[in-house]
Amino acid sequence: MTATTANALPGLERIRARFVEMLSDRQARIAQHTLDAWNGGTPEQINENLAAAQAILHQIAGSAGSIGFAELGSTARACEAQIIEHLRDMENGITACPGDLVFHIDSFVRNCAELISDAA
Repeated sequence: MTATTANALPGLERIRARFVEMLSDRQARIAQHTLDAWNGGTPEQINENLAAAQAILHQIAGSAGSIGFAELGSTARACEAQIIEHLRDMENGITACPGDLVFHIDSFVRNCAELISDAA
């Protein structure tokens, strides 16, 4: 290990710790937006909540892989892609929040909880 690498590791660990700390809030917000989309009474409510969840997933996907959480980043990216596809379908007349999308997001939220627990 070079001196530069050794000096970079403590900084990376702080970034990872901060990411996990922020992940707790983000997972809760994703779960709430997903629940609100599932219970949404109008297509607009469903769209708004899924778009909000998608934005948070995008943030996670963008940073997770670069700090050593590649699997979490890939899962976030897959959920984000599913939401984007569903929002596109809603523009074509599909107006419900599908159970399989909720299931995948719930799996992601559970993965976050495991990572947070493991880091504690």
